[in-house]
Amino acid sequence: MDVLMQSIGFNPEMFTRRGKLLTLIRLIPYCERNYNLIELGPKGTGKSHIYAEFSPHGMLISGAEVSVAKLFVNNSSGKIGLVGYWDCICFDEFAGKDKKVDKTLVDIMKNYMANRTFSRGIEQLSAEASMVFMGNTQKSVAYMLKHSHFFDQLPDKYIDSAFLDRLHAYSPGWEVSPVRGELFTSGYGFIVDYIAEILKHLRSEDFTSSYKEHFEIVSEVSIRDQTGFEKTFSGLMKIIHPHGEATPEEMRELLQFSMECRRRVREHILRIDDTFKRHDFIYRSIATGEKVTVVTPEEIQYPAFSQPRLIPKLEDLPEHDESLNEPATQADDAPLPTHAEAPAQTGHVVVPENSKGWSYKRLFAPHLKGAGEITIRDPYVRMFFQVRNLMEFLQMVHEIVEEGDEVKVHLVTQSDPESCVKQEENLNQLVDSFTGSKVAFSWEFDHGTNFHARNITTDTDWKITMDRGLDIFQKYETGPFSLEQAVQEARLTRGVEVTYLRI
Repeated sequence: MDVLMQSIGFNPEMFTRRGKLLTLIRLIPYCERNYNLIELGPKGTGKSHIYAEFSPHGMLISGAEVSVAKLFVNNSSGKIGLVGYWDCICFDEFAGKDKKVDKTLVDIMKNYMANRTFSRGIEQLSAEASMVFMGNTQKSVAYMLKHSHFFDQLPDKYIDSAFLDRLHAYSPGWEVSPVRGELFTSGYGFIVDYIAEILKHLRSEDFTSSYKEHFEIVSEVSIRDQTGFEKTFSGLMKIIHPHGEATPEEMRELLQFSMECRRRVREHILRIDDTFKRHDFIYRSIATGEKVTVVTPEEIQYPAFSQPRLIPKLEDLPEHDESLNEPATQADDAPLPTHAEAPAQTGHVVVPENSKGWSYKRLFAPHLKGAGEITIRDPYVRMFFQVRNLMEFLQMVHEIVEEGDEVKVHLVTQSDPESCVKQEENLNQLVDSFTGSKVAFSWEFDHGTNFHARNITTDTDWKITMDRGLDIFQKYETGPFSLEQAVQEARLTRGVEVTYLRI
């Protein structure tokens, strides 16, 4: 995976494993015939980079406005269009309500994406080009879940359930970091012409059934759903395990990711068309019998908004009635629950990789409220960014302390021989900064046996264990106008597990 990431120009050390999968899924259209992928997300995440620069077998259409004659066939000359010459056609800037769309083109695309065929008069032609749709979204994930659907930014003629059902995968572009200089690699990878030919050669291979030796689908799924996640699985196998061999756990990872990408398509079609049937995506391990229900990260993150429901069309809404935009499970006058309002209780929380909406306040505030003393044990508060994380934690504690009260926060950490002088200087600056505030901060080095467990304990008998300590965020863009620097919920997360215990 790291070699492939470097081959397309990225430094793998700057990406989580899920981040690598979200990047490598963009290669599937080059190695899988008639694969239909959509990725919508913020600007500047490099969505079109691979399709513009990577392979001589791909074509990037800017602006997403193309004619039937150019794409499929010219009835006057009989000349076949782009689908007959390229392995992959990417429609860049596909989103946009103001784009002019030919309804005839949409109808022909629907047939081609489903059956690989299109007609010229009385003659049926076929092609193998994969279709990729890239576009920008203007709204947050939570907003789209609450008020509309993930296809809302597309031109109206493409918001057609029959067209959308032909998409094999929806890659969540909002999980991809904006391209920064430090993301580019200076390491070695395959020459792009070489790897482009390898991917073209792999189009003749088929790994769609490779998982069936270890896993089986036990829920009712439509043919298109199964085709969708199996083609995604096959493409990822070709890219990551081109020899066709992978362990059951490696196959599980790719199968679950593939099912998630197809589920995202299905769940948001349900918001558009009530004739589609809802069903779960469940697979079972043949060896252990374990059943796993696949859900998307945004369903876990925003459970109040994620249930599929029909989004009424604008012309069908009664005047001044905004209640139809509310979640079906939400009472008309009930306030929306906030993360900070969740009661403190024992349990276990898994923060998914590459998700947003998480903060120290969401994870820790309910269990820290009312505490008079808080002790943090973390041996790795050493580097500048780690002390910066501690600063933000102390700010969060300062916010939840009642006016007139004081909380003592004590850090137990270890020194780094290479940077211990700067480490002490930074920690002492924190002591000075919070002197006279609602938080009395102190720290000490544990010079005894090395310890690795990271936890927070309180005098109210709570113990919070964190496998990464406070280091739950990926590196983000800094600067005076950076939202990520100002708001933790805007940052992408690492994979983190947090456990809450009574002691």
